Amino acid sequence: MDPTQSPGYKALRRGRWSQARQIYLVTTVCIRHRRIFASDHVAGIAAAAIADPDKWLGAQLLCWVLMPDHWHGLIQLGEGVRLESVVASMKGRTARSVNRALNRKGFVWMPGFRDRALRREADLLPAARYIVANPKRAGLVEKISDYPYWDAIWTDRKASSLKALPQEPALEP
Repeated sequence: MDPTQSPGYKALRRGRWSQARQIYLVTTVCIRHRRIFASDHVAGIAAAAIADPDKWLGAQLLCWVLMPDHWHGLIQLGEGVRLESVVASMKGRTARSVNRALNRKGFVWMPGFRDRALRREADLLPAARYIVANPKRAGLVEKISDYPYWDAIWTDRKASSLKALPQEPALEP
């Protein structure tokens, strides 16, 4: 059966709309929940494709984490930008990068994605903390700063040590 015809896929799309300047918490899952990004090699390739700010089609990626079998992100849409297009672009470029590097063909992501519009500014920081703490909650690392496949606009990940805004201690649950 074509997964895009399943009731679950259709339910994900029901009521979805894109609003300029709106921030969305987005989750997308690897095909058949496979741990495609479990190896550092593959995760690094995908993370590089995700992190490029010039590839977000007029949207801004505020915060993200790439887990072995899924991805979470906070995306703020620009004017005239559709959430579906932004997510499809990210999924397409990561799939092409991973497939090219591994000399393979095939799906990387499940069709569709889950999204939730953050309606209150007070929801932004808890959502960002939830995203970046995902590897710690999953038992992949003891400290969030030890996990390499995430970023947030509030941190300077290019420095040898994390330099965050004053909220950094709160990011470490």
